Amino acid sequence: MTADLPLSGLLVVALEQAVAAPTCSVRLADAGARVIKIERAEGDFARGYDRDVKGESAYFVWLNRGKESVVLDVKAPEDRALLARLVARADVFIQNLAPGAAGRLGFGSEVLRQRHPALITVDISGFGESGPYAGRKAYDLLIQAESGLAAVTGRPEGPGRVGVSVCDIATGLYAYQGVLEALVRRGRTGQGAGIQVSLFDAMAEWMNVPFLQTVYGGKAPGRVGLAHPTIAPYGLFPAADGEILISIQNEREWQRLLAEVLGRGELAGDPRLKDNSARVANRAFVDALVAEGFRQHPRAQLIEKLQAAEIAFGALTLVGDLAAHPHLRRVAIETPSGVAEVIAPPHRFAGEARSYGPVPALGQHTAAVRREFAT
Repeated sequence: MTADLPLSGLLVVALEQAVAAPTCSVRLADAGARVIKIERAEGDFARGYDRDVKGESAYFVWLNRGKESVVLDVKAPEDRALLARLVARADVFIQNLAPGAAGRLGFGSEVLRQRHPALITVDISGFGESGPYAGRKAYDLLIQAESGLAAVTGRPEGPGRVGVSVCDIATGLYAYQGVLEALVRRGRTGQGAGIQVSLFDAMAEWMNVPFLQTVYGGKAPGRVGLAHPTIAPYGLFPAADGEILISIQNEREWQRLLAEVLGRGELAGDPRLKDNSARVANRAFVDALVAEGFRQHPRAQLIEKLQAAEIAFGALTLVGDLAAHPHLRRVAIETPSGVAEVIAPPHRFAGEARSYGPVPALGQHTAAVRREFAT
């Protein structure tokens, strides 16, 4: 890390585990903040999710680069006092313990901000700090189901889970956004802030379009696999020697697809195809029309036609094939078991090549931090 990164000089103390809070704190570390990660003796349980990265957990390698690992027993008076000294010097304190646990330990966000008015506290939970479900533990799958996401994911025969921890990731990124906003305001006012982000709120916000379509449109979007509930044609179609995805977004694209790719310009006036609403209502006819036209061409020829017609298309990439994708960027990260290449963060800054800190071994920095924060 270099001293000119935007968050250099800031201290973040993270009493964290799993995915949501580490998603927030790793972005802060990437931006130059010093992140001290507090772990229990057995470690963040995400360390044990798998052993796929040279013996290290894929989750932990992904979300904990650039942090310092300090093992504390926060129920023991001496270690609790050390944590208090860390927080007293921190700019940001993040926690995602079980509901109420931080408060019982004496590290409730309101108490901390009373002691340290410039502190920014971040509480990450399943359902928030109040309400009938506030005391519940909540994990990603449960929130995918509770928020309605699973109901619009999958195929008609049954709901599905999004294949990555989308609720945790969304929550962590919203928390990161909140921290950045709070830092900007603190720069003007000198005052810290209390930020609360729940997995349910994060995913519910993502559900606005199906929510609005249901509440105001009177009909919930269905589960349509790789198709789109309110756009047609949209999805995976067979070519003569494979498959290809297309996405039609407007009438100009539809007319060009119909005439230049499918060779069926004579159907332009067909009432079943007159606009997107009509095509959605007649999805079976539309999909059959596209499939019939696509099957007449090899995939390479279809790609040429789609590019010439300026139609958006893509491939259904298997996870194993992602490694060879021409647009995939990777960064090398040191782990306790050797160097691993991970997919690079998506944002790029003009004229700046960032490096990323190593993934810490459990308790790697405990002794040094104990010495540094002895008083």
